[in-house]
Amino acid sequence: MKVAIYGQYYQNSTQPIINDIFVFLTKNNVEMIIEANFLSMIYERKLVDSCYKTFSSHTELDSSFDMLISIGGDGTILRAATLVRDSGIPILGINAGRLGFLASVQKENISEFLQFVLDKKYTISQRALISIECSTPNESIEEMNFAMNEITVSRKDTTAMITIDTYLNDEYLNSYWADGLIISTPTGTTGYNLSCGGPILTPDVKSLVITPIAPHNLTTRPLVVPDSTEIRLKVSGREPNYLISLDSRVTSVKNESILTLRKTPFHINMVEIPEETFVKTLRKKLLWGEDKRN
Repeated sequence: MKVAIYGQYYQNSTQPIINDIFVFLTKNNVEMIIEANFLSMIYERKLVDSCYKTFSSHTELDSSFDMLISIGGDGTILRAATLVRDSGIPILGINAGRLGFLASVQKENISEFLQFVLDKKYTISQRALISIECSTPNESIEEMNFAMNEITVSRKDTTAMITIDTYLNDEYLNSYWADGLIISTPTGTTGYNLSCGGPILTPDVKSLVITPIAPHNLTTRPLVVPDSTEIRLKVSGREPNYLISLDSRVTSVKNESILTLRKTPFHINMVEIPEETFVKTLRKKLLWGEDKRN
């Protein structure tokens, strides 16, 4: 078995997790290829002393890899998705962060769940992504134009609202007067969308969610649309530019630029362990069922 390993280092929690993962995989003769910056980080902290092969770019990840193990929080998985891209390599998230909807394997269960992986006792959850095109040149978007959680437009350098003219398949929907607008995949509905009052979708729902951020019109509500919908946005405001975020990547765009959003033709494969399904994670992380009457 051959796995790529990518991660982030958290001072108080990552060391025992890294140790458990490396000991288990070494013991079971799994070939490990470590992302170069992550390996440099753990060498610096003397967490490992053996020599490992490295990779630095998505171009080095090919069909010879069985899996990518992401060590960190959900943000680490979102960055791991930019390495995997359309290769189809499954991602297993091991949670060294806080909440962890995507990185569902907890540090207490690492050896047990890695054994499930070796025994191939897992399923694949296919996660849809959303892409964006901009009518004005933008190197950041052209280089990597997709997001796994959400694409957000928001105001920049001002406290004033922006206006977001929104069209669905060329049909006018609404002009949102708001701080911004979130276009979320099902995976992203437990993130920014949820904090702004949007609904939670299970990962297999073939839909996107349009959620306004602090809308001025109180009758404006989140809207669920089929993921085959082409969404077109034109943003205007008092400042000459506004912000676009693709998950954790942020860029500035000129007012009146036309943004076109679509579902990508490829998806990200997430490894789902039987004991850590989406429903169980949802119940545990949001404390559903904690009411004493249950």
